[in-house]
Amino acid sequence: MELKEVLLRRRSIRRFRPDPVPEEYIMELLEAARLAPSGTNLQPWRFVIVESREMRQRLSECTYGMTFIAQAPVTIVCCADLKSIEKRPQRIAELRQAGAFAGTPLESINLEDYLKQRSMDINAARAYLSLNVAIAIEHIVLRATDLGLGSCWVMMFNQKEVKKLLGLGEELIVVALVPVGFPDQDPPPRPRLKVEDILLKRV
Repeated sequence: MELKEVLLRRRSIRRFRPDPVPEEYIMELLEAARLAPSGTNLQPWRFVIVESREMRQRLSECTYGMTFIAQAPVTIVCCADLKSIEKRPQRIAELRQAGAFAGTPLESINLEDYLKQRSMDINAARAYLSLNVAIAIEHIVLRATDLGLGSCWVMMFNQKEVKKLLGLGEELIVVALVPVGFPDQDPPPRPRLKVEDILLKRV
C-alpha cells in the first residue's frame, strides 16, 4: 500500500480471526520497530511476543477488561529499557562515526558538555524513553496495516502484574500491549478534528 492509504485504513481492531500470524509477518513488525528513529539513536525498545493460548489469557487478566488480548493470536508487549540511557555516549559516537552530523553544527559538538546539559532524573528518563518506544510502536501498527493485519494500542493494564507474569526486570517499563492478528471487523473511520482545529498558527 501507499503510505497515505495505510494511514487512512489503520483502525484500532478489537476483534480478531483465529488464523495464526505468519512468522515472517511477526519478523516484519519487529523489523519495522527496529528501523524507527530515536533520540541520540538510543533504540530503547524491547519486545516480548506473547503467542501461547495460556499466556494470552493470563496477559488479558492483567488488563482492565481487554479480553480481546486473549483472542488475538499475538500480542507484542512493548517495553522501554531504562538502562539504555547509559549508552548515550556510545550511541552519539556511533552517529558521529556514521556521518549523521556531517555538515551541521552538531559535527563539532562537545559530547561531555552536551550530556551535562541534557542530564535527566529518573522521571524525565522514563518519559523520554517511553516517548521513543511509542515511535517504534507506531511503526509496528502501520506495518501491520500494510500487511493486512489489525492491531490496537492497549495501555489499560497493571504494570506490576504484566512484569511479574513475564518475568521482566526492574530496568524495563511496559509502555503498551499491542494485540495483532487478522481483523474480524471492519470499523468505519473514527471521528477526527479538522486541520483548522489542530493548527494553532503559522508564523
